[in-house]
Amino acid sequence: MELIYKGKTKDVYKLDGSNVLLKFKDDVTGEDGVFDPGANTVGLTIEGAGQSGLRMTKYFFEKMADKDIPTHYVDANIDEVTMTVRSAKVFGKGLEVICRYRAVGSFLRRYGAYCEEGQPLDAFVEVTLKDDDRLDPPINKDGLAQLGLLTTDEYVTLEALTKEISGVVKAELAAKGLDLYDIKLEFGRDSETGNILLIDEISGGNMRVYKDGTYIAPMDLEKLVLA
Repeated sequence: MELIYKGKTKDVYKLDGSNVLLKFKDDVTGEDGVFDPGANTVGLTIEGAGQSGLRMTKYFFEKMADKDIPTHYVDANIDEVTMTVRSAKVFGKGLEVICRYRAVGSFLRRYGAYCEEGQPLDAFVEVTLKDDDRLDPPINKDGLAQLGLLTTDEYVTLEALTKEISGVVKAELAAKGLDLYDIKLEFGRDSETGNILLIDEISGGNMRVYKDGTYIAPMDLEKLVLA
């Protein structure tokens, strides 16, 4: 297989045809040895994190398929810690779309003068550019359009998909007594059809989840969700 890209938490390989292979790694984002889904760097390595993330990703992508929500997911091999996906083109150098239900993380750091930690938010959606050197700066709908990254109509689709997907995840977690505070998603255009679809993963590594006010670490979350 041809290596296309080495990422922070996954490596990407080219397969025959239009599909690609994602190899999940045990590296997780964070700083100073502490996990943080919003961090731009690999903060630590946790044995089994890749397989844990893949199991949860498989679970949620199959939930999306049941609801006819478009994703790049084809299938997964848990033992080999790999996922086969449809090829997709990211917007520019990549966007991250965050749906927030509570004021925590970078939202609290930016707007803390106007909100309290943990304050409820109504599925607040924001987009950031994937740019480590500039600390993933936020960008709004007009900025995306003027820079040619997304049309206004595509932004509307992106926002609607983000709320729908996040709502599915939130409901699944709530059924298990868990509270989703925020979640980070990625999207791209299907390389063949051009349609917008969910890409990357849905795992404990890209969300903050609490139970009775206590934060649940990613691998512990996977055990609770898939129990």
